[in-house]
Amino acid sequence: MYKYNKEDLVKQIAKHEGVVLKVYKDSLGIDTIGIGRNLEHRGISDDELNHMGKTIEEIHENGITLEDAYYLADKDIEIVESELGDSWGLVEDLDATRQRVLVDMAFNLGMPRLNKFNCMWSHIEDKNYANASAEMLNSRWAEQVKSRATTLSYAMEHGEFA
Repeated sequence: MYKYNKEDLVKQIAKHEGVVLKVYKDSLGIDTIGIGRNLEHRGISDDELNHMGKTIEEIHENGITLEDAYYLADKDIEIVESELGDSWGLVEDLDATRQRVLVDMAFNLGMPRLNKFNCMWSHIEDKNYANASAEMLNSRWAEQVKSRATTLSYAMEHGEFA
């Protein structure tokens, strides 16, 4: 379904989110680790803990490795891809760049908040990517994430990353 290079997406998200190997409080005060893994809402599954060979207590005390951070991000992207596809079937028909934009946004915002970008979605359905881009920039999200929004809105409008 997704046409983009996943390695490029992971690098892009790591650049936007940052990579922190110790538990920290994000801008909303939520315990987070790695590449934006929300420990309060998503947590870390038993399978993920087994894969990393750690307990949640060890992670809170000692953190994770860079490899662990990319592993968790890969798992998060799989979840986001599924949620995005379930919510918006039209994503399957988009080019690789615009798919990557929307996965990045969903990773950052979560689907409940991304689903509220009604005008953006309407413009995407109409293939009016310039207006979809403008709607991305006309949001509280854009004010909060600044350069991330600029980068992603450019890619939405032009079908390529600058």
